[in-house]
Amino acid sequence: MSNRSYSITIDQLYKCMGKNQALDNLSLSLTSGQIHGLIGPEGAGKTTLIRCLVGLLHPNQGSIIYFENGTPIEFAHIREQIAYMPQQQSLYADLSVDEHLQFFRSMYQISKDDYQQKRAELLEITRLGDFVGRSARNLSGGMYKKLGLMCALLRSPQILLLDEPTNGVDPISRREFWELLYTLHEQNIMIVVTTAYMDEAERCSEVHLMEKGKIIAEGEPITLLKKFGVESIDQIYLKMTVQG
Repeated sequence: MSNRSYSITIDQLYKCMGKNQALDNLSLSLTSGQIHGLIGPEGAGKTTLIRCLVGLLHPNQGSIIYFENGTPIEFAHIREQIAYMPQQQSLYADLSVDEHLQFFRSMYQISKDDYQQKRAELLEITRLGDFVGRSARNLSGGMYKKLGLMCALLRSPQILLLDEPTNGVDPISRREFWELLYTLHEQNIMIVVTTAYMDEAERCSEVHLMEKGKIIAEGEPITLLKKFGVESIDQIYLKMTVQG
């Protein structure tokens, strides 16, 4: 477990994508040791926000400030601590699980000893040890997502940004993926997950409900349920969007 603690403060962020106001005066805080859920339907601004956090997009207005142990740092100094798993995975169909890991080891310039230790750890927690010789095209949807996550985790990031990681996989694979995130959560890293599945919101440490580029409600799931007097996060979302 790292003794470094990271946080991100997002303040009054605006981002236009063509004629669409993808992010509209959006502010929130993200901290280490938490699973933050960016929850909302397609078009809510989740992917745009993730891409801004990882530096693929630049906001039109507002700021994103990164902190290490409470001290502001430049994005260039934190870049190597960030792993990003995009919504559309770009794995190589002909490469096996093991060949993917070796490819990313070379790209990240990980030493042989560190690689062997990390490889063994990742294969154990993902339960893909028996499938190292299988090509990506022959993996199930859930296994394919796990392989993408393994590649992202190979260099031991402290900030993990996951864009719709369980989209399109079966319920059992979704549950297994979340069990894997809980294992990572114990390592005190920051995990940011986007999802349109309202039932997954209650699995997060903190949720940020998004609609049309805005945060419409946020907090610990159980606290929000009590505050709104409802039994599920989707009921909160319906209340807030109807009122809006």
